Amino acid sequence: MPPRTGHIGLNVTDLDRSLAFYRDVLGFGVIGEGKDEEERRYAFLGEGGTPVLTLWQQARGAYDSGRAGLHHLALEVDSIDRVREYERALRAYGVDFAYEGVVAHREGSASGGIFFHDPDGTRLEIYTRSGAEDAPVPSASAPTCGFF
Repeated sequence: MPPRTGHIGLNVTDLDRSLAFYRDVLGFGVIGEGKDEEERRYAFLGEGGTPVLTLWQQARGAYDSGRAGLHHLALEVDSIDRVREYERALRAYGVDFAYEGVVAHREGSASGGIFFHDPDGTRLEIYTRSGAEDAPVPSASAPTCGFF
């Protein structure tokens, strides 16, 4: 059996700004915050004491989709209604979306979600496994999450 994903670590340019986004808009709980001897700040986010996402204030610039590394971070929720709740909250926050509204993962797929960017430009997806059967598909030849 291969290893499971534990937590995801993201480099950020401004920890306060990223915390506001991931905590206040997406709803992650803050497990802990700190800084090292060089005053570099970090935060652990998750639930029940288990980190899901760690933020490291050490990036010098925005996310670059043209470099090797993280393509996007996909977050799963339990219903299409929950995806739409996040869409409304993200719109109110002024988030940059890759597609207009909920889209299906591919032609004929029941799964789908929303695709957007965090304050540093990191590509994010909130999806559900069913309920997107009638949603549009941005590309007929590639999965929706592939090239946004």
